[in-house]
Amino acid sequence: MLNCLPKIGIRPAIDGRRGGIRESLEDKTMSMAKAAARLIKENLRHAGGEEIEVILADSTIGGVAESAACAEKFERAGVAITLTVSPCWCYGTETMDMNPNTIKAVWGFNGTERPGAVYLAAVLAAHNQKGLPAFAIYGKDVQNLNDDSVPEDVQQKILLFCKAAVAAATVRGKSYLSIGSVAMGIAGSIPNHEFFQDYLGMRNEQVDTAEILRRVEKEIYDKEEYEAAMKWVRENCREGFDKNPAQKAYSREKKDEQWAFAVKMAMIFRDLMHGNPKLDEMGWKEEACGHEAICGGFQGQRQWTDFLPNGDFPEAILNTSFDWNGVREAIPFATENDTLNGATMLLGHLLTDRAQLFADVRTYWSPEAVERVTGKKLTGLAANGMIHMINSGAASLDANGKMKDANGSPAMKPFWKITREDVRNCLGGVDWCPADVDYFRGGGFSSRFIGGSEGGMPMTMARINLIKGIGPVLQLAEGYSCSVDPEIHKILDQRTDPTWPTTWFAPKLTGKGVFKDVYSVMANWNANHAALSYGHIGDLLITLCSILRIPVCMHNVERERIFRPTYWSCLGTDDLEGADYRACSALGSLYGI
Repeated sequence: MLNCLPKIGIRPAIDGRRGGIRESLEDKTMSMAKAAARLIKENLRHAGGEEIEVILADSTIGGVAESAACAEKFERAGVAITLTVSPCWCYGTETMDMNPNTIKAVWGFNGTERPGAVYLAAVLAAHNQKGLPAFAIYGKDVQNLNDDSVPEDVQQKILLFCKAAVAAATVRGKSYLSIGSVAMGIAGSIPNHEFFQDYLGMRNEQVDTAEILRRVEKEIYDKEEYEAAMKWVRENCREGFDKNPAQKAYSREKKDEQWAFAVKMAMIFRDLMHGNPKLDEMGWKEEACGHEAICGGFQGQRQWTDFLPNGDFPEAILNTSFDWNGVREAIPFATENDTLNGATMLLGHLLTDRAQLFADVRTYWSPEAVERVTGKKLTGLAANGMIHMINSGAASLDANGKMKDANGSPAMKPFWKITREDVRNCLGGVDWCPADVDYFRGGGFSSRFIGGSEGGMPMTMARINLIKGIGPVLQLAEGYSCSVDPEIHKILDQRTDPTWPTTWFAPKLTGKGVFKDVYSVMANWNANHAALSYGHIGDLLITLCSILRIPVCMHNVERERIFRPTYWSCLGTDDLEGADYRACSALGSLYGI
């Protein structure tokens, strides 16, 4: 893939009046800009591990000429996000970022010597009047003018804005690759070009599944890498139990053939998405290019899986932060080509720098039902009930909880923090079970593990849905993976397919609305799939959705963590959900014409 990463531009705005006023503020204004740049560079990275490039204006901006010079510099440099900083009054419309294509925030210094708060209010009024929404960053405590520190609450808002803005800017110009067509009538697997283009700035690419067979038959893949991959699989992918009766189970020879096919599929999926210069060396110049896809999905069921190995292994390994080549950035990839869940996984990945878990939102288990079926009570995080997250396909191996954070708790990590021990532990916590041949007639292998099984991992489940008359909306629920009594897990797991990966999820309850109980969360989930991210990232998702103009229809994020442009508060400050819908409707999609 091309490595065109978005940059952040810092705009130091100043009172343009010469003869003592501007001159007295030059150092303070530039120190704010440099402090913001340091904060961003020291705390944030792109999801691929690269440092985020921060570019400063050549001078402070006291009027329209300097504003125009800054805009020209940023345009040439590829700046997609701007943060305007100021300790004082400035001329609002003369110093503001007028580029409709940049994502904007303004940090106004909270001090009494100079009216930075007045400038912040004035310039945000101009942004809202012109339909160029911007985020307001303003510390709650007054600082002295000579205090160059960045207060903690200001740091949090700058980092929240920048991470969400970088995610929004990263997807622009990239592709979603559909391999195959619609799986089993699932609406989310119908690629909606208007959504991807108008809201994400992406294009849709599609190849028929016949392309996989062509590349296998004509050996359009790196054969050296294939041999290394097969060696790695034999050494690291432990085969689990075969649930099929002897008369239906595949022979050892057939299973070995399916492993070989699955590894080739994984390589071909990746090459279709990202390209591969090795194919160019082999003479396959067109195939070497790829589709510039930042995420994708595979139809699989049923036309493929009725006679060929399923995509569970290649889907899972793409979504994992390592493979036979070592640790690397996870590749968001949707089973059943659920494009909307794939898009949700992509956004979660860019916000957390971590792999994402694809799962069915399968079953709500109440405490009463669990006790009736198992004779045991749910305890701990699961005491109020839990949702069974399970799917045969694209479950990232990172999610099994075998990686540990600094405190020894189960975690999912950015790939650049994953150690060899993490990889060994993660692989040791996974069995690869032969597929149920009544369900997957062509065979294949599914990962089997319990997500976050050794203690609760903080997680956020999310999903984008398309609603007639509205467009895309996002729903989310922060919560935890649950450790349950092994006997409870065994009994409940046997009621579905025990060869698939399971995560028991308990949302945080607020006692209100759809978060009054776990049943209501399940009852109001608007699709059969969800993407789960490590950590409580609901605030990041809400901020990102405001940038993309996607309303959030359901969440359990505390009010004080919600951060949107001030345009939203102009449409209501009590009913924030209603204001969100009104703002997104009034502004329209970010890239819509």
